[in-house]
Amino acid sequence: MSLRLGDIAPNFQAKTSIGDIDFYAYLGNSWGILFSHPADYTPVCTTELGKTAFLQEEFAKRNVKVLALSVDSLEKHAGWINDINETQHVTVGFPIIADEDRTVANLYDMIHPNASETFTVRSLFIIGPDKKVKLFITYPASTGRNFNEILRVVDSLQLTANYSVATPANWEAGEDVIVVPAIKTEDAIVKFPKGVKVVKPYLRYTPQPNLD
Repeated sequence: MSLRLGDIAPNFQAKTSIGDIDFYAYLGNSWGILFSHPADYTPVCTTELGKTAFLQEEFAKRNVKVLALSVDSLEKHAGWINDINETQHVTVGFPIIADEDRTVANLYDMIHPNASETFTVRSLFIIGPDKKVKLFITYPASTGRNFNEILRVVDSLQLTANYSVATPANWEAGEDVIVVPAIKTEDAIVKFPKGVKVVKPYLRYTPQPNLD
């Protein structure tokens, strides 16, 4: 099954490094990030999970729960977590799913046969509290993800979910945002009291509305 934006993210039960979980129950009302890595005890994956662990507080501040996945066993996960903690100078506190039977990988289309018939690719899904897929992105095995960019995307998704704005290219939290085209300029001026800068009738900026 190929998931698309706006689809309901499939629920599942799985064995993880912190115990058995039900995905929906684990997420509760939080946002979720589910990402796969090709294999335990591999160098790029070690740095990725280390970076995720380093950013655990940042994810928590945004009410985001992170889960990693590979088709390796719980026993392998346990040993590898020790390596991650040692080499990346972190403490992995998020669950790593042991998807040996590839149940979750198949639900989320994480096996790409032309890349590898046995290992998951670097897929990442951001899932909202409504359990809908808000973003997905896939990297090849040779390219590690930028988790600072993932945080930036979370900031954008959470902002645009609550306000009638979009975020421009290279936007960072705290910078001006774009008023969505559906709002007329005269209405935008009322809706966004911090001000509206009109560059073109379809291109209008306003300060980020959820900041004091």
